Amino acid sequence: MLYLKRKIDAFLAAWKENPDRNPLIVKGPRQVGKTESIRRFGDRYYKSVIYINFAEEPKYKMITASGYKAEDIIKNISRMDPSKRFIEGKTLLYFDELQEFPDIATALKFFRIDGRFDVICSGSMLGTNCHTIQSDSTDYQSDYEMYSLDFEEFLWAKGYDDTFIDKMLTHMRRLTPFHEDEMSLCSELFLDYCILGGMPAVVREFISRGTFEGSLEVQRQLIADYKEDIQKYAGGMGPTRILNVFNHIPEQLAKDNKKFQISKIASGARFRDYRGCIEWLDDAGMVNICYCLNFPRLPLQGNYDDTKCKLYLADSGLLVAMLNEEAQEDLRTNKNLGICKGALCENVIGEALVKAGYPLYYYKRDDSPLEQGFFVRTADTLIPVEAKAKNGTAKSMKTLIGSDKYPDIHCGIRFIAGNIRYSDNIYTFPYFCAFLLKRYLTGTSM
Repeated sequence: MLYLKRKIDAFLAAWKENPDRNPLIVKGPRQVGKTESIRRFGDRYYKSVIYINFAEEPKYKMITASGYKAEDIIKNISRMDPSKRFIEGKTLLYFDELQEFPDIATALKFFRIDGRFDVICSGSMLGTNCHTIQSDSTDYQSDYEMYSLDFEEFLWAKGYDDTFIDKMLTHMRRLTPFHEDEMSLCSELFLDYCILGGMPAVVREFISRGTFEGSLEVQRQLIADYKEDIQKYAGGMGPTRILNVFNHIPEQLAKDNKKFQISKIASGARFRDYRGCIEWLDDAGMVNICYCLNFPRLPLQGNYDDTKCKLYLADSGLLVAMLNEEAQEDLRTNKNLGICKGALCENVIGEALVKAGYPLYYYKRDDSPLEQGFFVRTADTLIPVEAKAKNGTAKSMKTLIGSDKYPDIHCGIRFIAGNIRYSDNIYTFPYFCAFLLKRYLTGTSM
């Protein structure tokens, strides 16, 4: 099976080289490639890999019956399967589907103290079990958040190397527009990525076939799997309400006012009754929440209203699969990223920001039309970020930059369908550059 190079590959290699490494928990929504990447890492770096999948082999939930010490768990595993080899210093214990047995996280402290074997855990829905999984092992574990492929990983899958990507970043830093052929190529690749999203099963089929054949069916099956997870893991939260929120995301993003309104999904619905549903979907890695700032200033932490938010799908390809046929045809035929009043455009840029490590915030003044889609920060500057389906005048961004009311804001960044340019303290880049934003800001004085 075709292996897709992922960013976690380099992280795992660096983790292995760290002599003071803790047991590792890899978090992320289902089917983003956690198991495949970790098993490949184990096969490359260890003489023995002890793979235990608590969903496929629930009998292994008994391995803590004698306690949580490393020697007790190893003894119980070897009793259940004497063929498993425990070679000190050369063995990886990989506990998969952690959500089926979060109790095993308690043992990480003892494996860290024991020190003879490396341990990795992974699973989906882990955020929804965070209290159980954190247990008393927080100081003895490291965490890694994995997502579906970002555009850089998609480019790797298509055969483009770091030289190609570095050239894109150079264009941004020098503010030199892309040549016509470069614009055409990158825009075409980005459109393919927007339609497909980054779920490995979808991307792998596309790379193998060279066509979009079957991609929509795979996406729809993934959505069905997500809905099945909601039914299975929601517990007392209320799966019907969570499904109601999930199903209404495309419809609400299609509004001019993209704020998620609970009153639109059920008669008499109130935010306080659904707050937990939104947070559950976020913890499950299915959505990205964008909170409304109280005021656009630093710091951002705690400076937002958690009763006002926008909801984006964590993978834009799944959003495409949830759109109606008319909108899909508009996207696929007319290459229109502005379908549904910019819903896909905003979702794609929001997704790129999250995968780059940024939390999502927007701002909407109640007493004026001023509204700004996203914000990112540097050490001492707040930068408004805009994802525009159509080239406009950036009124709100210009107001934020030019007014003395917003002293933390000195410039802005726009992502559009056009080329690179700079004017009025606004840096404009093509959509396909969004994944490079953090690297750009790290190496640029703004």
